[in-house]
Amino acid sequence: MMSVLSKILRAGEGKKVRALQSLVPDINSLEAEYEKLSDEALKAKTPEFKNRLANGEALNDLMVEAFAVTREAAKRVLGQRHFDVQLMGGAALHFGWIAEMKTGEGKTLVSTLPAYLNGLTGQGMHIVTVNDYLATFHSQWMGRLHNWLGLDVGLILGDNLHDRPARIAAYEADITYGTNAQFGFDYLYDNMARSRDAMAQRGHVYAIIDEVDSILIDEARTPLIISGPAQESAKLYAQFAAIARGLSRDVDYEVDEEKRTVAPTEEGVEKVESALGVGNMYDAVSVNYVHQLTQALRAKELYKRDKDYVVMDGEIKIVDEFTGRIMEGRRWSDGLHQAVEARENVYVRDEDHTWATVTLQNYFRMYEKLAGMTGTAETEASEFANTYGLAVVPIPTNRPMIREDDADLIYGTELAKFNAAVDDIVERHDRGQPVLVGTASVEKSEVLSRLLDRRGIPHNVLNAKQHFREAEIVAQAGGLHSVTVATNMAGRGVDILLGGNAEGLASRDVLSEGLEFDSDEGKARYATLLAQHEAKCRADGEKVKELGGLFVLGSERHESRRIDNQLRGRSGRQGEPGESRFYLSMEDELIRIFATGAVQWLMSKAMPDDEPIDMKMISKAVERAQNTVEQRNAEIRKDVLKYDEVLNEQRKVIYQRRQQVIDGGDLRAE
Repeated sequence: MMSVLSKILRAGEGKKVRALQSLVPDINSLEAEYEKLSDEALKAKTPEFKNRLANGEALNDLMVEAFAVTREAAKRVLGQRHFDVQLMGGAALHFGWIAEMKTGEGKTLVSTLPAYLNGLTGQGMHIVTVNDYLATFHSQWMGRLHNWLGLDVGLILGDNLHDRPARIAAYEADITYGTNAQFGFDYLYDNMARSRDAMAQRGHVYAIIDEVDSILIDEARTPLIISGPAQESAKLYAQFAAIARGLSRDVDYEVDEEKRTVAPTEEGVEKVESALGVGNMYDAVSVNYVHQLTQALRAKELYKRDKDYVVMDGEIKIVDEFTGRIMEGRRWSDGLHQAVEARENVYVRDEDHTWATVTLQNYFRMYEKLAGMTGTAETEASEFANTYGLAVVPIPTNRPMIREDDADLIYGTELAKFNAAVDDIVERHDRGQPVLVGTASVEKSEVLSRLLDRRGIPHNVLNAKQHFREAEIVAQAGGLHSVTVATNMAGRGVDILLGGNAEGLASRDVLSEGLEFDSDEGKARYATLLAQHEAKCRADGEKVKELGGLFVLGSERHESRRIDNQLRGRSGRQGEPGESRFYLSMEDELIRIFATGAVQWLMSKAMPDDEPIDMKMISKAVERAQNTVEQRNAEIRKDVLKYDEVLNEQRKVIYQRRQQVIDGGDLRAE
């Protein structure tokens, strides 16, 4: 077996899939034997494996047996059996590769295979997700399987960041679930701790990253920063917000939306100096008026309410452009957050001073073994290989994909686009076909919602303001006559079941009746409701399939092709029917900012509002624009990494010395 595994690890890209396939018969050959084992005998495999590891066997020696045990336990505990392609995905993750698996292929179940195997070491392994909701959901759902097999499961969330005893307990578990930000912040906090007892993380042995492209690519542009209060400057931000309101674009300052920069003109500088009552604002270095003005103008022109941020409970909360979720606790640096607070007339917090920082690239490169899974990784394969040393392996689908991806429809104006999209939604809703509408921002989701209200179409809205209803909304998104308008929140980690999600609907009903899940009455009621919903969802699912499956309507192209593909991927899971189409307009941000000369000429011409423009030139322009933005973002990530490399060398030395001091070592001895 070891010689076979060593060949797999050395295999080239093309041979990796065939090599993974060669492992499947060995795992399948144990299924009949393990099916005959009693629950106690199957559970006893865990201490047996641990003893064999202690006696010198390697994880690779146990892989085939451990995968077979996990599959059998999943059948008994979760009622789910790993498909052959899921066994291949699990092996890819164990070997430290990225498993590219299409939506609906059961990536969450796949992760249980390497998690159980690597959890046997007792050294702790981490499963990283994109948000607290998924971390909680997966730890509870898959945690049942791991607990049944005798492994401990921990969970770290954003709301208990400063509860160190709880964090320490979570990291003591064999398998720990959490988000990328929480793992990174714990690393920084550990290296600010004053004693070994206050440190949470045990080490960085092995991590599986769910939606790996979102975490290692999209979020890699933003470093993790822990900061504390610096000088008081809140009044200045309010003063400059008022000044910026009185300045006119293209007269007092110029804006480059493509490069996301602003620059005051001479006329604008004179107005600012007059408002401040200073002769030359460039002389006031200690006050830094130039910095204040730049941030006030950036806040005014480049950061849009209900797109880049929302105002909730008197606070500015950042919305993640890739996931559409609120980034709790995150603040823009260099005074930008204060400038936005002043612009929105909410309480302006004092500027912060950076205490500790690390990029996601350098944090995850500390792991001895790293793996990931996603539905969209191939377009970034070279970056994964160069930055992280990770190979991307496309795993075949369990059943062929039959979703129809229709050509884009492009309209002259945004209003015409939305009206056409709503006409399409109304027609499909009347037939009973479920529709998922993807929007680029909170603002656009609310515009579409108002248009649907006017047409009398019942629908759910899922955006950063409605995130607390996420589980309930998603549970119903595949039901008959269902219309769901969502930002990118519905684009990842979400499985939309045709006919509706019986478990989600039963859970909702139990809560609405005021019952406790853990009580005997609650469990009994849940079982009754689940049986009722399962029968209805199954029947409705067949009707939805006859209607063509889930229809995904994109109302705008995202600057990243992967985000568009993630949205399409909500439909057509596990060989089910499905359809997708994007509705675009010449006023969309991507086309407007990155359009070339020919497209700009076309935009200046009068277009019929109610007819789509059928021009390959525009579709090609959209693709070029996406390529341009992706290349720019890749350069930004490269620059962030280069800058952090210098800090990283210093960080390693300082943190190592710090540990020596905490452990009572003598630095002079070296």
